[in-house]
Amino acid sequence: MSDGEPHREAVPATPLEALDVFGTQEARLTPTLRHVEMYCMRGLLTILWHEPPEGVEPAGSALVCCGGAMGGLLGPGEGLYQQLGEAWSARGVPVLRVSYRKPNDLEACTIDLAAAVQLAVGAGGAQRVVTMGHSFGGAVAVRVGVGLREMVAGVVTFATQSAGCEVAGSLAGRPLLMFHGERDEILPIEASEMVRMIAGSGELVRIPGDGHGLARSGPVLWERLEEWLPATFVAPLD
Repeated sequence: MSDGEPHREAVPATPLEALDVFGTQEARLTPTLRHVEMYCMRGLLTILWHEPPEGVEPAGSALVCCGGAMGGLLGPGEGLYQQLGEAWSARGVPVLRVSYRKPNDLEACTIDLAAAVQLAVGAGGAQRVVTMGHSFGGAVAVRVGVGLREMVAGVVTFATQSAGCEVAGSLAGRPLLMFHGERDEILPIEASEMVRMIAGSGELVRIPGDGHGLARSGPVLWERLEEWLPATFVAPLD
């Protein structure tokens, strides 16, 4: 570098590098559930990592889930993410539940979820990942689906906002499944309709009588995901 050339900081090559992790620790809560903490220069990233039981063959897929603008690990539908973690890990599909470093910071939260996808692929051996996000997290899930198209096989949103989903057209036909309550008191169902329009494809499941947390609709969410996820996991990645 010449004396007159301005200094340029190196651009992180991966989401994990962008986290700038300076320490980690973990504890095994159950034989199939790990609590992972990653200490970063901009906050603490926490992951609850459901792993397949001993003796269960890995399926080569993973679910990576995130919450809304306030964070959280349980998801919509009265703890859907916990239920998915228990059921799908038993089938050989790891489930990673992400607690953001800085909730409601779209850029930082996108890096958090992308880093979890990278972990699911690199450390977990997944070849296909589905990202899931509730509310604000729907935009995070969509953005990671676009940014890591070589890893993400599909995207699921629950009561998503439309802000931050302007890139949804770059999903380029990736499977997109959206749920939204028709009585959502925080984000109207038109937000999901807008995202589907931007994406140019996708399925929107309209849920009568339910609100933003989809608290009454756990069985509806579960039933549709039981059909959609297996088909998405075997779909080819272009």
